[in-house]
This record gives sequence, structure tokens and C-alpha cells, in this order.
Amino acid sequence: MYSTQDFRRGLKIEIDGKPFEIVEFLHFKPGKGGAMIRTKLRNILTGQVVDNTFRSGEKVAKPDLVAQPMQYLYKEGQDFVFMDMESYEQVHVHPGQIGDKGGFMREADQVEVMLYNGEVIDLNLPASVVLTVATAEPGIQGDRVSGATKPATLETGINVNVPLFVNEGDKIKVDTRTGEYLSRA
Repeated sequence: MYSTQDFRRGLKIEIDGKPFEIVEFLHFKPGKGGAMIRTKLRNILTGQVVDNTFRSGEKVAKPDLVAQPMQYLYKEGQDFVFMDMESYEQVHVHPGQIGDKGGFMREADQVEVMLYNGEVIDLNLPASVVLTVATAEPGIQGDRVSGATKPATLETGINVNVPLFVNEGDKIKVDTRTGEYLSRA
């Protein structure tokens, strides 16, 4: 069980049998009564964001979440195929379960897979990854001061806006949380 004093951004809690992640929280003391904690919670299964208020000292349950290291093997049709590093079992994951995070993985990458009651619900990726630019239009000479960008397709198939000086075959560092270009690698 977690107490409201344990609340922090990213903490995963369970309310009414559903797993939630704390997106924002704010301690406040109304004029009358005890302190309260106003939170914004994201339902991990559906992605829906809800507001909830807790009394100070209130207890909430820990969800049955397990972070398990797995290796991304390949893409089969729409599904991503992962292998459990301990039992060598293969798990098929639908893209709807992991969202845009599938675009930042290359074959044979190791990732941490979040399981809720034995079902894959999320991936924990590193903050940034290094990927190769598969296709990019050639940069146009001229306006370099304004920070102009151009679209580029990476080896995994995702599109990222990159500076004009980035060419095909370059390795770039991409932020996995926002999908933005960070630097050359």
C-alpha cells in the first residue's frame, strides 16, 4: 500500500482495480479541514486522464505491475514479437498496447516490458536512442540561421524532423519521449 506522502510523478497506483500513473499532483490545505492532494491520473490500460482528490494520509493499493527484461526480435504483420530473456518464450504484442514506442526499437534491442496481470501494457525505453537515417531530402544551401528542419525517415520507419545538415546514412540521437532530434551520434 502507498500513502499519499509517497506520491510523486510517475508513481503507479491502483484505484478500483484499475492501474493508474500519477501525471501531476499538488498538496493543498483548504481553509477548513485537513490537507488534501489533488492529482491528475492516467489510466495505464486506456490512456484516459482523470482528476482525483485524496485526503492526506489516505492509502492506495500497489498495482500488480512487473517490469521484465525482454528482447525485441522482429515485427510479424502488425504485431511486435518479444522474447523473454529467462524462459525464451515469445510474446506477440499489438501496436495499440505500446503506442508510438515501437518505432524506436531495432531488432535485437533489449527493452523493459511492463506486465499487468501477465499482459503487456507498456514499454520502458531509454531516454534516447541512436538510429540511422534511411531517407532524407538533400539539404538546401542558404538559410541556416533560422534553424530550419526537414523530414527524415529512420531505419525503424518513423519520421522525425531533423536539421538541414543531416543526410542519409547519418546516425542521429532521438528522444524516445517526444520523438525529437537531439544530436548527431
